[in-house]
Amino acid sequence: PGQERQLCSPDSVKQHERYGQLTLVNSTAADTGEFSCWGQLCTGYVCRRDEAKTGSTYIFFTEKGEIFVPSPSYFDVVYLNPDRQAVVPCRVTVLSARVTLHREFPAKEIPANGTDIVYDVKRGFVYLQPHSDHQGVVYCKAEAGGKSQISVKYQLLYAEVPRGPPSTTISASANKVKGGDDVSVLCTVLGEPDVEVEFRWIYPGQKDERPVTIQDTWRLIHRGRGHTTRISQSVLTVEDLETIDAGDYICTAQNPRGQTTVATTVEFS
Repeated sequence: PGQERQLCSPDSVKQHERYGQLTLVNSTAADTGEFSCWGQLCTGYVCRRDEAKTGSTYIFFTEKGEIFVPSPSYFDVVYLNPDRQAVVPCRVTVLSARVTLHREFPAKEIPANGTDIVYDVKRGFVYLQPHSDHQGVVYCKAEAGGKSQISVKYQLLYAEVPRGPPSTTISASANKVKGGDDVSVLCTVLGEPDVEVEFRWIYPGQKDERPVTIQDTWRLIHRGRGHTTRISQSVLTVEDLETIDAGDYICTAQNPRGQTTVATTVEFS
């Protein structure tokens, strides 16, 4: 839970014959969360997790003045995808706390009716079927022990992009070139706002260690009704073209769900 905490130091984890022990010193509200442990199945020096021997527990760490689990920022973004749940992570340190969700403008409480939105004390407010009407700025309010606290604000952005391997296109500044020209080949991916894309290139002068320039960039674009898409691009540039630069320029774009390969041909006129 506390990502800044060094939990795996020799002093905090002790291995015994039949169990392991984790000790937290100077715990804070930020340590609230799920703690897991598991056995290891080892063959020689190769070990893997034993899924049959896994245990976990959720621990609430109370701290004076902190009803919410502290957030590292004062403002965060939550992406709403139509094909999966979205979570506004208003987690609390007190199990009995009453937590409500509010829209900033127009100002009103958003009911957690158990149909569209539910509250999970271990996760926060869960949007079961996100849609574009849910977007906007929201925050949470918690009450416990006669005190109340307001959470950080969350910007909900709707992202209507299918999940899957990258949707990739490729184009060259010119497909017919002359010696001495410069050419740029652009590989573009439109995808989900929070999904990173990696690019790899294969090009004609690669075996001869032909110098090229490759620049990768990304940005968020808004496409009406608040729909948000991430556009990732990789540009390969070759200057002062030679005969070895003619041929196929191949771009492979990869995200956690797969990869897509596209190609274009540059040839001398």
